[in-house]
Amino acid sequence: MTVNVVWFKRDLRVTDHWPLVEAAARGPCVCLYIYEPSVLTSSEFDASHLDFINESLRNLADELKELGGALTVRRGEAVEVLKDLHAERGIETLWSHEETGTNLTFTRDKAVGAWARQENIHWVEIAQHGVVRRLKTRDGWSKKWQHFVNARLAPRPTSIDSPSGLPSAGVLSASDLGLPASTRSAVQTGGSRMARKVMDSFLEARGEGYQSAMSSPVSAWDGCSRISAHLAWGNISIRTVYQLTRRRVDALQAAREVTQVSSGAWLKSLRSFEERLRWHCHFIQKLEDQPSLEFSNLSRAYDGIREEDFSTERFSAWCEGQTGFPLVDACMRALHATGWINFRMRAMLMSFASYQLWLDWRPTANYLQRLFLDFEPGIHFSQSQMQSGVTGINTFRIYSPIKQVLDQDPSGVFIREYCPELEAVPDSYIAEPHKMPPMLQQQIGCVIGKHYPLPIVEHGPAYSAAKKKMFAVKRTASARSEAQQVFRRHGSRRRSRSRDMFASS
Repeated sequence: MTVNVVWFKRDLRVTDHWPLVEAAARGPCVCLYIYEPSVLTSSEFDASHLDFINESLRNLADELKELGGALTVRRGEAVEVLKDLHAERGIETLWSHEETGTNLTFTRDKAVGAWARQENIHWVEIAQHGVVRRLKTRDGWSKKWQHFVNARLAPRPTSIDSPSGLPSAGVLSASDLGLPASTRSAVQTGGSRMARKVMDSFLEARGEGYQSAMSSPVSAWDGCSRISAHLAWGNISIRTVYQLTRRRVDALQAAREVTQVSSGAWLKSLRSFEERLRWHCHFIQKLEDQPSLEFSNLSRAYDGIREEDFSTERFSAWCEGQTGFPLVDACMRALHATGWINFRMRAMLMSFASYQLWLDWRPTANYLQRLFLDFEPGIHFSQSQMQSGVTGINTFRIYSPIKQVLDQDPSGVFIREYCPELEAVPDSYIAEPHKMPPMLQQQIGCVIGKHYPLPIVEHGPAYSAAKKKMFAVKRTASARSEAQQVFRRHGSRRRSRSRDMFASS
């Protein structure tokens, strides 16, 4: 007897999982997860990702068991694992969600597709996000997205008939896989149950101040939804998040009509959050339409503008949180510890690297993808290019790390948490500690250049030089022509103030 196989990838859940529903309805169903060595050892992968995945797998295994099924875990490259499974049981249909991933997983999926065709195995891929494959034009995309997120959620299967006797490796630790253990100290916990808990706490309690809290690294830790990692690894679907949010909006509006109590802050925040859900898929659609944006500038007019001037010294200081700019360094150190910072700080980190340090976006984006627990390729590479000014269609946004301190952390609460050597620095100098008088530095035990680095560049001249170089390219005929082409292919057909965000809301 042949079997249907559900290949779990970045969709580690039971709720709103149409591939699982369809496979379970057709008889014996193998629920398969594969630890792929090529993925585990790639530049995009970190041990904290593995911890999050393993927590999600344990949760998934429990939920499948409740339905009478079982999770089969194998180790190996996808084609080889599927070959073995086909030899053991005979695969009738392979079910999975569509994945818009890196070139590594894209190449893997093409290899799986070629093998399936060769073996006459039907591979059914179902959309997971509001992303349209083989999209011909961006015109009308928003309506398609709206239709997707409002569509019926997949019901939980009533039962799953998993064949017995299949070998399974079980959940494998970093040690089991020959990988170094995670060194992070405060990372979110994975799993669909935790995803729902996080979402409920946002919609019922934490989200009221979202619109104002999301920009500051001080308030964003609780004020943001913190659902991004769960979306990235598929503990919860974008459709579920959207419909839960709409249900909460409807309830608030109904309550306001009855009680006449204002819920304006809540409604503004949740509308802002809804908009970011749309942009989540908007950016993934870009990578779906043009996979090369992982490696190449969207606007080729900017090719070569930074590559030859790459400074390994500046890059290392940025990676290590040792640039001498307190908010930049605190953000990088926070990422090393937790795998998460809010969207504005991500944008500032990338902007600072690309403009003030004049670093090409590819090495910096590749470094950050390991740090982000919520690494979502389509959003990550699109935003890396946006914040570096090489898309051709977006405004140059050169963040001042000094002004951002004054706007977002004037008392240095966040800075002091992650840069403890600045603990005794007065608030008036926290944005620019190198301007403290030498006597004050000695008095508080924070000598700049000894206990904390001097700024690696001068902000003003670096800002001016970057701006001059970028506008020199933007004014060329080739850049203007490229911009028109990029907009036709990728530009939004809606106007919004919420375009500058990573997968971090």
